[in-house]
Amino acid sequence: MHIIVVGLNYRTAPVEVREKFAFAEHELPAALEGLMDTKSIMECVIVATCNRTEIYAVVDRHHLCGHYIRSFMEKWFNLPRAEFTNHLYMYEDGKAIEHLFRVTSGLDSMVIGETQILGQVKNAFLQAQADKKTGTIFNMLFKQAVTMAKRAHSETMIGETAVSVSYAAVELGKQIFGQFNKKTVMVIGAGETGELTAKHLYANGADRVLVVNRTFDRAAALADKFNGVPCSMEEAVKKLHEVDIIISSTGANGYVLTREQVQEAMRRRKSKPLFMIDIAVPRDLDPTIAAVENVFLYDIDDLEGIVQSNLEHRRQEAAKIEVMIEEEIKLFEHWYKTLGVVPLIRALQTKSAEIHEDTMNSLSNKLPDLDEHEMKVIRKLTKSIVNQMMQDPIHRIKEMAGEKRAEEAMDMFVKLFALENQLEQSREQEKAAAQEPAAAAQPKLVHSNATPAFARP
Repeated sequence: MHIIVVGLNYRTAPVEVREKFAFAEHELPAALEGLMDTKSIMECVIVATCNRTEIYAVVDRHHLCGHYIRSFMEKWFNLPRAEFTNHLYMYEDGKAIEHLFRVTSGLDSMVIGETQILGQVKNAFLQAQADKKTGTIFNMLFKQAVTMAKRAHSETMIGETAVSVSYAAVELGKQIFGQFNKKTVMVIGAGETGELTAKHLYANGADRVLVVNRTFDRAAALADKFNGVPCSMEEAVKKLHEVDIIISSTGANGYVLTREQVQEAMRRRKSKPLFMIDIAVPRDLDPTIAAVENVFLYDIDDLEGIVQSNLEHRRQEAAKIEVMIEEEIKLFEHWYKTLGVVPLIRALQTKSAEIHEDTMNSLSNKLPDLDEHEMKVIRKLTKSIVNQMMQDPIHRIKEMAGEKRAEEAMDMFVKLFALENQLEQSREQEKAAAQEPAAAAQPKLVHSNATPAFARP
């Protein structure tokens, strides 16, 4: 068995390419079904976000699996392979495992250390698991990756510093004023940056937010999302004296606030401090406003310094997570190497249980005068002997499974304990169990107009 990942992300493909490989949520069950119908794939998970589309698979051979997955993508998305092959990456085994850990912990994200991807990977795994497209290997690997990512974010400070300009603006306001719950905040501009700023303010306890825009309807729409108060630019100037914090991010060509307007507001504020952040390019706020007494004006360059400093801090924290990932990979690889001995151990336990049960039945026939209590004591003691006899062989085969000649050791283990019959019976039972749900699910794979199961609906 081998673990592989094939995908593309914001580093390898521009948005106009990535958007062609988006999976709608309602398409995932059919896509997972199509993947499982693809040759060599034993387990699969699809992780699809705005910044990446990745197919994780357990395969029985790794030489041609990349070809098979590319063929699936070609047919599902109805795109010639030549249009996207150059944007794809493929990792196998150890590299694939490392990649999953890095993705889940946010180290492979556009914003390093972000936590949204953790939930997205978790949901992707749960979807595949619910659809019975994962098995022993991915059930262990993805649970371990999600658990490690949660631990990484709780044991490091990678997510505690601002790495977007709008977030940095809000964090800077918190450093100066502490809490926002007793402050009046004015957000000038109802575009994407303005909305993100309002979102951060609201999340940090701001209970009075004035949303200002030249188009009043846009101001009203944004204010409605965050229980804010919409204002026109004319109204905003009249209310400047009520405001403690101003964050401006419009696309205006000239200044939206002048020094004279702010001076007038400060006279009415009786010199109470006014904190102003200009995150627009070109600037919204007249730079000479900084000369007004008790006004503290910051522009985007000031914030970029904070963001870069915080990104460096996140990189330092990321180094700690890299060490955690190395440890987790070793744990998984050790578990993976010993996975092959599980059927052997189970076969030995089955055989020993059968021998023990036959012996107890023989004893009961030969000594019919033994009462129930005596039989119970004998059963318990003989079972203890059997278990103790098996402890050392089981321990040794687990150790040898992690060594270079593991396959030879396992073959010898089977021969020494004559486990061939038990293993064959186990394989037949697993095969029968696998065929039953497949037969039950067969009607679901029938598509009208002879559409293949892996074709996009």
